[in-house]
Amino acid sequence: MRTLDVGRVTEAVRDMCTEANHFLSEDMKCAMEKAADTEESTIGKQILQQLQENLKIAGEDMIPICQDTGMAVIFMEIGQEVHFTGGILEEAIQEGVRLGYTEGFLRKSVVKDPILRENTGDNTPAVIHYSICPGEEVKITVAPKGFGSENMSRVFMLKPADGIEGVKDAVLTAVKDAGPNACPPMVVGVGIGGTFEKCALLAKSALLRPANEHSAIPYVRELEEELLDRINASGIGPGGLGGRITALAVNINTYPTHIAGLPVAVNICCHVNRHAVRIL
Repeated sequence: MRTLDVGRVTEAVRDMCTEANHFLSEDMKCAMEKAADTEESTIGKQILQQLQENLKIAGEDMIPICQDTGMAVIFMEIGQEVHFTGGILEEAIQEGVRLGYTEGFLRKSVVKDPILRENTGDNTPAVIHYSICPGEEVKITVAPKGFGSENMSRVFMLKPADGIEGVKDAVLTAVKDAGPNACPPMVVGVGIGGTFEKCALLAKSALLRPANEHSAIPYVRELEEELLDRINASGIGPGGLGGRITALAVNINTYPTHIAGLPVAVNICCHVNRHAVRIL
């Protein structure tokens, strides 16, 4: 059994909130460079070059990549041999988010009640997903999610008879309906299977997979490649102003489901697909 003070979790989450909002991961930077090289539309190429310049300025001057610094979504993968000391884990995580957003001068975008709309003033509470795994390590992933693209996400409760063609239509419908509102070029996370809420979580976690990695399941890999090609043939393009590069990646996660259902979720993210990872 390993003991871990929750203060270390607070420190890690605080630093990761700042990091994720100022720097894109290497896979996303490479995807952006490739997109700028392959885009054929003149205006599309200009937009992609401007986005790359924006990334450069954000890193050099420590300015957020996007003014919408997101609602903090945190994935906690906790080894079952870990015992936390020094406080309550949930409170420690929320304190890390509070410190990250206040000390990092990041925009506070969370309201206390979805109807009354009073701002909490420190971007808490975060949305936290816990999972227990073997071992004595704790893996923390902080993924701030902006709502321009989040608002364009969808859940489809398909019938089994709809099959893989129904899945394709659902994903393409979500992307087409999103259009320029999702600030393309986008990353498209897709969850297939499980239940209503499980497929949405699958789609959200799919956004965390490196943009240059495909599913290990052969048919899923083929589906990712086909959907990326079809999305990029839509003509939406960078900024929604036309071009070849509408999406940088399509990442799909699957899970067993009920004989009577075929849930599909599409969680769209703009090119600011932010995530920082720490292992404690």
